[in-house]
Amino acid sequence: NRNPFCWVKKQTARSIYVSVLIMIYVLSQVSISNAYPIFAQQGYENPRETTGRIVCANCHLANKPVEIEVPQAVLPDTVFEAIVRIPYDMQLKQVLANGKKGGLNVGAVLILPEGFELAPTDRISPELKEKIGNLSFQSYRPNKKNILVIGPVPGGNRGRGQIYPDGSKSNNTVYNATSAEGESIKLDQPLTSNPNVGGFGQGDAEIVLQDPLRIQGLLFFFTSVVLAQVFLVLKKKQFEKVQLYEMNF
Repeated sequence: NRNPFCWVKKQTARSIYVSVLIMIYVLSQVSISNAYPIFAQQGYENPRETTGRIVCANCHLANKPVEIEVPQAVLPDTVFEAIVRIPYDMQLKQVLANGKKGGLNVGAVLILPEGFELAPTDRISPELKEKIGNLSFQSYRPNKKNILVIGPVPGGNRGRGQIYPDGSKSNNTVYNATSAEGESIKLDQPLTSNPNVGGFGQGDAEIVLQDPLRIQGLLFFFTSVVLAQVFLVLKKKQFEKVQLYEMNF
């Protein structure tokens, strides 16, 4: 889950403001699930460790696939979409607190470059609002508006974690015996299988914040090159006409 995206205020040598809207898409239609990224909020000041690994991996041990698509470059004061594709099997179930099997608990954390933040509602078009649906967004910390906790999101962090941030284990995981009564077993043969479907997905993507002056300068350069080539061709034709006139004279 690399980080699920949002209005951007990018502080550089000059103040550059960029609006970014992050959209989440899934590969299939799924039902709404509860999300527990609040555990990461309570236990970690920053959801990404110095090694680059997201802290969700400390509880959700299995690595799951996730894909992120973002624009290669964005301009200041613009709104753009980022697409997160998460393969999701609707048949997977987990054991709930009441002992029954139910849908997976999932959530997502999106880490944007500093200065980026969630786009205000007045900058979001009705079409994009319809795509967002009922997804909820909140800042990871009041002073970290570029880090968003998004949920409920089907995918990314899949299922209840094997351990909690305080080190305690989940106490409602079902273990099924692999051997039937009366069946012969060997020494050290595993007798149970762990059906825990918990896991985490992490991905990285790059976004370039373009300076409008640089783009304008590039367009001016290309225009000047084209005009120089045109004038060169016209001058050459004029010179050829003069030569032809002198030869005829």
